[in-house]
Amino acid sequence: MMTAYDARLRLDGTDEAPISVLIDLTDDRLSMMAGEIEVGDWARDEIRVSAMPDGFHVRAEGEEIILDVTDDARFALDLGLRNAPPLLRRRMSALLRNDGQTAEPPQN
Repeated sequence: MMTAYDARLRLDGTDEAPISVLIDLTDDRLSMMAGEIEVGDWARDEIRVSAMPDGFHVRAEGEEIILDVTDDARFALDLGLRNAPPLLRRRMSALLRNDGQTAEPPQN
């Protein structure tokens, strides 16, 4: 199973340009690297991730970042997200059908 995702990270509420990060979802952790620099590393139960129309909002340590993930549907499924905007939910359902998985499609 693929656990690495390319994404653009931006801080919520700032006008700073997004940075490219590589997200790793191995061992129930979410870690992010920007080149050789570790941007974040959290146990999944330490963070809250919400799929929103403008990206994945990740709350950790009192901060919120927004991730624009290239393979957003697979990322959402790997995180086990159940709620997502309609367009993302359709892509998630299509992946479930194409992968031949028996999991139920996400419900709103």
